[in-house]
Amino acid sequence: VDNLDGGRFKPAERLAAEFLELLDGHPSGDVVVMCGSGVTACHHLLAMAHAGLHDAKLFTGSWSGWISDRSRPVAAGED
Repeated sequence: VDNLDGGRFKPAERLAAEFLELLDGHPSGDVVVMCGSGVTACHHLLAMAHAGLHDAKLFTGSWSGWISDRSRPVAAGED
C-alpha cells in the first residue's frame, strides 16, 4: 500500500480499504510488519492505525536484525 497522497496520509477510509484488500480476510492482528531496518515498517503501522487497524505488530530490528544472527534461516532465490 502506498500510504501517501500528495505527501500526506491518504484518507483513513481509503487506507482501510486498501489494507483490508491486502489482508484478504485475515485479521490485522495477524500482521507483523518489517522492512530493512524498521523505519518504513513503522510508517506502515502508523498508516494502519490511521485506518483504524490498531493491532498489527512490528518485527523490531526488521531484516537487519534478522540477519545479525547467522543461525537464522535466509532463503535465496535463483539468479
